[in-house]
Amino acid sequence: MTDPYGFLRTPRRPVPARPVQERLSDWNEVYAGQVRLPLVSEQAGRCMDCGIPFCHSGCPLGNLIPEWNAYARKGDWWAAAERLHATNNFPEFTGRLCPAPCEDACVLTINADPVTIKNVEQAIADQIWARGYATPQPPGRLSGKTVAIVGSGPAGLAAAQQLTRVGHTVAVYERADRIGGLLRYGIPAFKMEKRHLDRRIEQMRAEGTKFRTDVDIGSDLDATELVERHDAVVIAVGATGQRELPVPGRELYGIHQAMDYLTLANRVAEGDHDVPVVTAEGKHVVIIGGGDTGSDCLGTVLRQGAASVVQLDINPEPGDTRRDTEPWPVYPKVYRISHAHEEARGREGPDPRVFSSATLCFDGDRSGQVRALRLAEVEPEGRRPRLETERVIPADLVLLALGFFGPERGTGLMRQLRLTLDDRGNFARNAAFAAESAEPAERTARAGSGGVFIAGDAGRGQSLVVWAIAEGRSVAAATDRYLNGSTVLLAPIAPQDRPLVA
Repeated sequence: MTDPYGFLRTPRRPVPARPVQERLSDWNEVYAGQVRLPLVSEQAGRCMDCGIPFCHSGCPLGNLIPEWNAYARKGDWWAAAERLHATNNFPEFTGRLCPAPCEDACVLTINADPVTIKNVEQAIADQIWARGYATPQPPGRLSGKTVAIVGSGPAGLAAAQQLTRVGHTVAVYERADRIGGLLRYGIPAFKMEKRHLDRRIEQMRAEGTKFRTDVDIGSDLDATELVERHDAVVIAVGATGQRELPVPGRELYGIHQAMDYLTLANRVAEGDHDVPVVTAEGKHVVIIGGGDTGSDCLGTVLRQGAASVVQLDINPEPGDTRRDTEPWPVYPKVYRISHAHEEARGREGPDPRVFSSATLCFDGDRSGQVRALRLAEVEPEGRRPRLETERVIPADLVLLALGFFGPERGTGLMRQLRLTLDDRGNFARNAAFAAESAEPAERTARAGSGGVFIAGDAGRGQSLVVWAIAEGRSVAAATDRYLNGSTVLLAPIAPQDRPLVA
């Protein structure tokens, strides 16, 4: 603790984002070019170095937040980087993408504003690269064991880096044409520029991790053959099964799944297309879904020049403060404004979200193009539409951001490894992250407890990037223990662990 009175003398001051009109004119990050080190060092001094740091409980990685806050306060960026990397493989990802449940668990939130933990983390992560602290760490010797990882999202990448560094020969298989999973094509560049992903992948290559793109395991390559060729296999394919909206008119043109739309927009940023295949330019846009994916769509359609945009959320508008049913240190449901919402509002404009609303149907023109959406308010209990509140809003482009139901069903990967689903709709696994199959292990080429492990959203369900990295680190420890009988790798979470709830 560098300043015992810092939390009393220094008010909370987050790093300011770029002006709205400036960032709407490009695809750069909202904080790009902002001066942050003096402000971050001052804000890190607000950390109380609590005897029981509840921020650790709010973060599934168990990040050593008070420790790197103290180093950031003194400007000792090397020590801060070492403490941050001790628990997090990719702090440049979490510092940009995580909604910071650690801040809501900060002890200061009992009666004050929390430490700006996310800003401090991002500043340290950027200094790691700016000062050359992210040098490759190849293993001193090889174990002679091989591991295949299916999926290159944050869970797969974290598992790959951990296993490579302890000496295993690791190959990552990705069905898309580039490595990164949803980090590559699901996250807009204004939230995280892809250079952060690219340089981390290059670091991993220098450490010895192999990457194979354009390989769909279960289709291009039989999954049982992959298992037979490797000593262990980690399945980290994510929860990419997209929820549908079964209402009349869903078949009309102009209605797209949010992730499909975001992927096409990101491919323009990657240079694959000059203009997006699906664009919001000049259109009345409706986004159905109030989560992070809906917010990402909102920021994207604004940059594409939408004529208008409305975001529908079936949930009621939350309050500005914690409810008694969501006490500290749990992550509360409170009214939050993302950068995209701020951009849509402009200067004191209305919130683009319409809460407590449900879609009844879509209306189209003679050519089959969607032109309008009929919605109604929903009852507080049961979410049933109140038909007397029905109204129509224009809609030339509709984006379904309804979340994900779990891993995709009926794939070759699932059939060939005979993977089963748990009661939450995710791939079933035991307490050691090993996959459970519908058949005895000897009949499934070592599927089940015999060297096939499930990591990330595929086993947990739709979650946060910080949970995905924690899953990757934990499954790496489980895999290393399976291969060697013991492990030096840390496992921050178990498969049954869940976020703090009241």
